[in-house]
This record gives sequence, structure tokens and C-alpha cells, in this order.
Amino acid sequence: MAQKQGQTAALVFSTVAMMVAFTVWGILSPMAQEIKEQFNLNATETSILVSTPVILGSLMRIPMGILSDKYSGRLVYTLTMLFLIFPLIGASYANSYVTLLFFVFFIGVAGSTFSIAITYISGWYAKEKQGVVLGIAGVGNIGTAIAGFIIPFIVATYSISWAFRILAIAIGIMAIIFYFSTKDREQAGTKTFNDALEALKIKQTWLLSLFYFLTFGVFVAFGIYLPTLLQELFALTSVDAGSRAAGFIILATAVRPIGGFIADKWNPKTLVTFVFSGITISAVLLAFFNSSIILFTIFCLAIAFFSGLGNGIIFKLVPLVSPSNTGAVTGIVGAAGGFGGFFPPILLGIVKDMTGHFFLGFILLAVFSLACLVMNVNRQKIA
Repeated sequence: MAQKQGQTAALVFSTVAMMVAFTVWGILSPMAQEIKEQFNLNATETSILVSTPVILGSLMRIPMGILSDKYSGRLVYTLTMLFLIFPLIGASYANSYVTLLFFVFFIGVAGSTFSIAITYISGWYAKEKQGVVLGIAGVGNIGTAIAGFIIPFIVATYSISWAFRILAIAIGIMAIIFYFSTKDREQAGTKTFNDALEALKIKQTWLLSLFYFLTFGVFVAFGIYLPTLLQELFALTSVDAGSRAAGFIILATAVRPIGGFIADKWNPKTLVTFVFSGITISAVLLAFFNSSIILFTIFCLAIAFFSGLGNGIIFKLVPLVSPSNTGAVTGIVGAAGGFGGFFPPILLGIVKDMTGHFFLGFILLAVFSLACLVMNVNRQKIA
């Protein structure tokens, strides 16, 4: 009974904590226009500001996953949330672009909570249940959608400064609740940092990183850049475009546990083939039929469905690559996914500037997805 309670608490509170942390991670994009006006920024400075948390949040997933393996995942999770209070408060008092950029850089640590949560939760469950369990945990990604809904309201009602402060209070409260509501699965590990990096020598680590670069990268990239696409293509208002982008995030997040569940029941390799086929076809259709908002919406939602499903399926495989180094593999694969979300918006912007439209950008997505499909068909079974 105590084991069961510990499992449930670990899953529930880790997921909720990730929601709050990802709301922190996604705080900048919904108020980017207000920050741009306040500090008189150009487009490049604004894009750098918004992208900075994605970079650190992705990079930090590797050491945070390793630390969660070596030490108490519960303690690492709690300390990470408490740390975030300081850059959030610092950002609320920033009176220059450089100062704000400095604190925003450290706010990016919030993105690393993904690898901490996955490592902590996976230690509580047997491998035959980890697909659906880790899929449920991945629902914490919806925090980015929550940020899109609540941050504009907070800024309009109070100010940019208070948006940072309110989230600082929220993450502090969440840290306390999480620590006192969960338990340690086991004592700290004895592996060294070099032992953890053995995961880099495993071919499947790199293959899953490539696959997650695609599926989670699509999720992050569309979540960040979809409002811009909608405004560029259909002249929507920022509020309308933001709401539609949040719908993409919600759908992709909602189907992630389904991906984990079916990966527990059926052959993950076949399921990944299905996912990559769906993304490839949807991207091609998006390239040729993006003049109609109805068709554009349908194909974007199709990509949301397949990418969300793929996220759940792929992370079912992560703990199987190296059970003794789950944190390291989680961190590496998770970091790849984060970087997958950083580059596509930049690429789409370059393509638009060079060609005047987004056609080539969607075709490149289809080509990359097709390449992943071929590699998946030829790969060996992960077990």
C-alpha cells in the first residue's frame, strides 16, 4: 500500500510541478510584444530574448537527468523549483534589455524539470507500465499553453513585472507542496558522472534523440511560431492566433499519454512508423494547401496529433535503452527535443525572407520526417 501511494504521489505531483515549471519556461512569448515596446527592441533582439530560455532549458536536461539518477530526484526537483524564484524576481526588477536577458537565461532552467520528472517517476514503475505513466507525466508540457492563456491577462491587469513575481510565488509554493507530498524512491546512487555518460556510447540513445528532435521539436516549434504563421498567412489578431496555437499545444499534450499507453500494448517500432508517416504526409499537405485557414487548421492539428502521439511512444523506449542510466538517456533525448524546437522557427523565418513564403520550410519538415521514417524501419529493436 505504501509503495502504491508513493507511486501515485510521485506521478501526480511531478506532473503538476512540471505544469507550473513549464508555465515559467513559457512566460516570455505571450508578452513578447509588450516587452518589445517597453525596451524598444527590434525583431532580432526580441527573438533572442524569447529563444534564450529554450536553449538553457534544453542543455540543462542532460546534467539534471544525471543528477537525478545520482542523487535524490525529489531533492533535485525541489531545489530546481526554488532556484527559479531568484531569476524570476530579478527579471521583475530589470530596467534594461541586457539585465532582463541575464535573468531570462536562468529562467530557462525551468525547461530541465522535464528530465528530472521523467527520471524520478520512472524509478517508481515497472517497465511494462512506463509507457502510459511517462505519457501522463508528459502532460506537464501543457504549462506552455497555460502561460499563453494567463500571462497576457496578468500583464493587462497588473504589469510585466508582476507576471514574473506571481510565477515566482507560484513556483515557490509548488516546490514546498511537492517536497512534502512525495517520497524518495531509493538512496542516492553511487555512479560517477563518467558512468552516466556511458549512455552516449549507445547507438539507440542517438537514434531516439533524432526521433525526439522531430516529434518534440515540432511540438515546441509550432507552439512558439504558430501565432506568427497565422498572423503572416491570415492576418489574424494576436489574441486569436495565440488561442489557436494553444489549441495545438493542448491537442498534442492530450494525446501524449495515449501514445505511451499504446506503446505498452503494441510494437513501438510499428507505431513510430505510423507517426512519421503521418507527419510526412501532413507537412506535404501543409506546404501545398496553406492558403485556406480551414485546411491549414486541419493539417496543423494532424501534425499536433502525430507529434504528441510520437512523444509518448518514443519516451516509452527511453528507460529501456539503459535502465541503470535512465537519467542520462532522458537528459540527452530531452535536450535533443528542446533543440528541435529552437531551430525550425529560425529556419522558417529565413525561408520566408528568402522566398517570400513558407512552402520550402514545410517541405523540409516532410523530408526530415521521411528520413526518420527510413531510419526507424531499418533500426534494431530497443528492449
